[in-house]
Amino acid sequence: MGELDILAFGAHADDVEIGMAATIIKYSKRGYKIGICDLTEAELSSNGTVVLRQQEAKKAAGIMNVTARINLGFPDRGLQWNERYLAKIVEIIRTYKPKLIFAPFHEDRHPDHAACARLVEEAVFSAGIRKYMPTFPAHKVQAMYFYMINGFHKPSFCVDVSEEMEGKIQALQAYESQFSKGEIATPLTEGYVETVIAREKMFGKEVGVAYAEGFISKKPLVLHNDLLGGV
Repeated sequence: MGELDILAFGAHADDVEIGMAATIIKYSKRGYKIGICDLTEAELSSNGTVVLRQQEAKKAAGIMNVTARINLGFPDRGLQWNERYLAKIVEIIRTYKPKLIFAPFHEDRHPDHAACARLVEEAVFSAGIRKYMPTFPAHKVQAMYFYMINGFHKPSFCVDVSEEMEGKIQALQAYESQFSKGEIATPLTEGYVETVIAREKMFGKEVGVAYAEGFISKKPLVLHNDLLGGV
């Protein structure tokens, strides 16, 4: 297993796509090695099956050109802090040694998204502790950022994804069981993709581009150029 530049965690397959598919496409085109780790198989989804969700996730991963996609098989709607879950996420981080890690922002209507954020944040900390699970060498990531799923929050920074929005739409459309009119009406089947597009258009307007994805950082960001050069 090779090392990754970026590792994005989600509670369910499609979480990462909703929050940052276009950013993944942007950086995969630049040669960055990017992985996605889904914590659950989303077995309690109102529409679709586990097998179908896996097929859709594989298709979306191909569209985004990710290097690896992992599913940890934790119980859907059963995400909560426990040592076994934490240890498994630490193992994934130490195995792939990513430079950057992304997770859902904790302010979200779905409890699993908030739980995912907490688990991953604690795992990032624990992964850097040498004496914690010493069978796997410690690994410190450069930074951890949070993407938005259902919320609309003030971002710490945005990524211009104007050229990648079509790819993001295609990645979302790979989840036909979730975003198309299914057997059961859910918030995802009622114009959800259009809402995501509108959000990225609004973020784009805020920063002077056509479309942008917004991210949140709990730590101050460093300017590597002068103030006019950007982050």
